Amino acid sequence: MTTPDKPGLRERKKQRTRTAISDAAIDLFLDRGFAHVSVAEIAHAAEVSKRTLFAYFPTKEDLVVHRMADHEQEAARVVRARPAHTTPLTALRDHFLDGLRRRDPITGLNDHPAVRSLTELIYGTPALIDRMQRFKAGGERALAEALRDTTDASDLTARLAAVQIIGVQWALSTDNFQRLVQGETADGRYEGAVREAEHAFDLLANGLAALT
Repeated sequence: MTTPDKPGLRERKKQRTRTAISDAAIDLFLDRGFAHVSVAEIAHAAEVSKRTLFAYFPTKEDLVVHRMADHEQEAARVVRARPAHTTPLTALRDHFLDGLRRRDPITGLNDHPAVRSLTELIYGTPALIDRMQRFKAGGERALAEALRDTTDASDLTARLAAVQIIGVQWALSTDNFQRLVQGETADGRYEGAVREAEHAFDLLANGLAALT
C-alpha cells in the first residue's frame, strides 16, 4: 500500500529513470553546450531509447527545466497553505526571505558550482530562456487561481497581481544571480538581497492593497 507521502515502487522507478535521463542530459549540455547535443546522444548516455526519453521529457528543453519543476506552482502553494489572517503578500514575502536564508537556487542566491553552471547554461541558451518564460507563465496562472480562490479579489485583480508578484520574484532572483556572476559570494550578497527583497515586497504591498 502507498501513501501520499510515500510513492509506490513503480513511481519510484519512474522517478529514478527521469532523474537518470535528466542527469545524463545536463552533464552533456554542460560539457558541450545545449545546441551541440542530440537527443539520440542523451538517450544513449542514459541507456534508454529515444521513445522512452520522449515519454518522460516531451522536449529537449524539458530535460533542464525538470530540475525546477517543483517551483512552477510554488507561489500558488504558499498562498493556499498560508496561516489564517496572513495575507498572500506576507506569506510570499516570508517564503522568499526564507529561500534566501536557505540559499534556495530558485532565489538566485546559491554559488555552489553545480548550481551556478546550470544557471549559466540556462541564461546562456536562447531556447532555454524561452522555455523558462513558459515556466514563468505557468506560475502566474497558478498563482492567479490561488488568489481568486483564497481572497475576495476579482479575476482581473488576481491575474494582474500574479503577474506583478511573479515578475518581482524573477527580477530579484535574476539580480542575485548576476551579482554572483560578477564575483560576489552568496554569503556576501545575502544582506543586500534581503534588503532588496523587502523593498520589492513593500512596493507590491502599496500597489496591491486590494489583496490585504
